[in-house]
Amino acid sequence: VLFANTIGAIYTEISTLDIAATSAATVWIGIICYTMQIYFDFSGYSDMAIGLGRMFGFEFVQNFNFPYIATSIKDFWSRWHISLSSWFRDYVYITLGGNRKGTFRTILNLSIVWCLTGLWHGAAWNFVAWGAFYGILLIAEKYLFSSLLEKIPTFLRHLTTMVIVMIGWVFFSSPSLDAAFVYLGSMFLFNANPLYDGGSLYYISICIIPLIIMSLSAFGLYDKLPKIKLPTVCTIVNSVGYFAVMVLCVLFLISETYNPFLYFRF
Repeated sequence: VLFANTIGAIYTEISTLDIAATSAATVWIGIICYTMQIYFDFSGYSDMAIGLGRMFGFEFVQNFNFPYIATSIKDFWSRWHISLSSWFRDYVYITLGGNRKGTFRTILNLSIVWCLTGLWHGAAWNFVAWGAFYGILLIAEKYLFSSLLEKIPTFLRHLTTMVIVMIGWVFFSSPSLDAAFVYLGSMFLFNANPLYDGGSLYYISICIIPLIIMSLSAFGLYDKLPKIKLPTVCTIVNSVGYFAVMVLCVLFLISETYNPFLYFRF
């Protein structure tokens, strides 16, 4: 409520611009905002479902495990939307034969699974392209780049994975396949658009603080901060703080006339 919706409003505003003429910096800011929005929205949505289920005695599996710290596409999908990827693995990939019937069948099975994963999200070409994009990457990682990845420094693998994931989110978030290619064209300066402009500086100024806070969480950096043993009074203050955040969330929800979960339509 407090982070995903706030940062998502910036992406929504940027996506209404003439993307083909928008600076590369601005469209990159837009997709970075969407990258954080969908993670905080969907992982928050999942945590609420898990917590509500636990109140009634149901133990649901973890659905996200810091996907943005992944160092490969395979690693990313072992951490993102775990319930969906596990379902496709168990009931489609393994049922088709998995990797037990040779290289060709393994590639075919992976291709089928990822085309179906794309179609599961919507009967549109941009979702098919999104699924095919990940299918091709996973096949390439498995058969072409597995030994190369082991030689690349972890930081570079993480950075490359994040760039690839953001490219994937362009296909996922765009209203059509054509719109996705226009957005990607502006990201990589293929549309004769400027590198940056005054709008870029404006959007950076309004999103930099929430992005920093969200990045600390998304990249698991909070766990690396020094641990301090707090006195009892601080524990009480902490509890009051949680209650204050809940009240703030309710106020945010009341102030919005329509506030759905981003992933709800899937």
